[in-house]
Amino acid sequence: MFSVLNTSLSTFKKYILICFGSIMCICCTTNKKNRDQNLVFRYNEHKNISTLDPAFSKDIADIWATNQLFNGLVQMNDSMQVEPAIAKSWSISEDGLTYTFTLKTNIYYHKHALFGRDSTRIVTAHDFAYSFNRLLDPEVGSPGRWVLNKVDTFEAKNKHTFIIRLKQPFPAFLGLLTMKYCSVVPKEIVEHYGTEFRSHPIGTGPFYFKRWEENIKLVFRKNPLYFETNNYGQHLPYLEAVAITFLPDKQSEFLQFAQGNIDFISGLDASYKDEILTANGQLRDQYEPEVNLIRAPYLNTEYLSFFMDSELTEIQSEWLRKCINYGFDRKKMMTYLRNGIGIPAHGGFIPKGLPGYNSGIGFNYNPKLAKSYLETFKTEKGIEHPEITITTTGNYLSFCEYIQREIQKIGLIVHINVVPPSALKDAKANGKLDIFRASWVADYPDAENYLSLFYSKNFAPNGPNYSHFKNDLFDRWYEQSFVETDTKTRELLYTKMDSLVMAHAPVVPLFYDEVVRFTRKEVHNLGINPTNLLDLKRVKKYN
Repeated sequence: MFSVLNTSLSTFKKYILICFGSIMCICCTTNKKNRDQNLVFRYNEHKNISTLDPAFSKDIADIWATNQLFNGLVQMNDSMQVEPAIAKSWSISEDGLTYTFTLKTNIYYHKHALFGRDSTRIVTAHDFAYSFNRLLDPEVGSPGRWVLNKVDTFEAKNKHTFIIRLKQPFPAFLGLLTMKYCSVVPKEIVEHYGTEFRSHPIGTGPFYFKRWEENIKLVFRKNPLYFETNNYGQHLPYLEAVAITFLPDKQSEFLQFAQGNIDFISGLDASYKDEILTANGQLRDQYEPEVNLIRAPYLNTEYLSFFMDSELTEIQSEWLRKCINYGFDRKKMMTYLRNGIGIPAHGGFIPKGLPGYNSGIGFNYNPKLAKSYLETFKTEKGIEHPEITITTTGNYLSFCEYIQREIQKIGLIVHINVVPPSALKDAKANGKLDIFRASWVADYPDAENYLSLFYSKNFAPNGPNYSHFKNDLFDRWYEQSFVETDTKTRELLYTKMDSLVMAHAPVVPLFYDEVVRFTRKEVHNLGINPTNLLDLKRVKKYN
């Protein structure tokens, strides 16, 4: 009897140990899975990625990817200040024409067998000379060659000194150099792969290229040789990997985010804006425990533009252009159509967030004043029933319909013409539209980028002045800003130019866009910036 009992107890103990071991195994596996997930940042790119070559990083999807892989001489922080990257320091000559960069001596390329025995090498000034020459090479055909239009010459004075000389002073030049087009690339790797460098990138960034199954998944891994550190001297990045998927539509992307399968989504799409946000732009209660909402001004002005060379009497009249500017409520438009995301454009054309912006120089909703301008136009021109046609794309039809309803209450007949994006782009460049909806996203963070749309020597199709606005005083101020070295004086000059443009009303600013990001609660230090650049080197994930 005792023997049987001892046997039963022994068997029971073994059973308990097996169960305990199984539970421990499951817990360890679960914990490992959670740890692994906390080392990988996952996001979806619904627009796809066409290249990992920085010389062709034109679209935001490509820029986000190449920003993880490459560095240039300088970089922009979230406050829109230019900071060192591969350059340790720089100096600018008194005449504003010569920029001398001193390079850091500890910047290494990602490892590759073509580098030889050490599988890597230090970046030198000669690499920048090669990279800039490649950017300019017509056989390469980079869409970013315009970045160097104002450059006269450049040279590697020695291994760690790079000199750029401009044709004329251009205070925004350092901002241009922060663009991914200006990243450094290694000659031996680029020449080995040729056009296939797009899918075999070697750079200096916080992550290196691991695997790309086009249209399916793209993976970057942590660069152990990365040169930047945090405030405590710890090398960045914190993450072990970045995983990018390519679901083609925003609704599917949002569902993956809601289920916790991706860590971040950017922008506010009509397919889910009412699902996740209230009418005043706050997270709905069901998402509050698991999601963070981050928003900040975006360097993008959405507007209507008049073609000032139009033969239509309505377009040529400043009275009627101001009537439209005063005739609708921008704040209400943002509440109803954008769930409060975006800043009503009550300032000028320069968006909020850029030096030179002034909230007091634009147009506020004033239907009485709008109606008086319309009556003045009718009296002076003898046109009893004036009418206009706004051309737009389908994505912005709701905005134009809102403006149509509001303006028609005043007495101006408004028609809307909807065309494909490609047709709108061609027609506005060639002066075939009287009024059209447009947007201007900054190529570089300086107000000059916006004011260039009103400089008479930039008439489209040879430049970005789609309105064909021409004013001699504006042109003089614009040219003066290039030689003004004092930052504050130049900012005041920008504001004066913007105010002059608003006084003649060649455009109808609608709103200044906002960068909107949704992240899972476990994502930390993602940050946000007015250029909507995705920077993952300081991101951490923990519960």
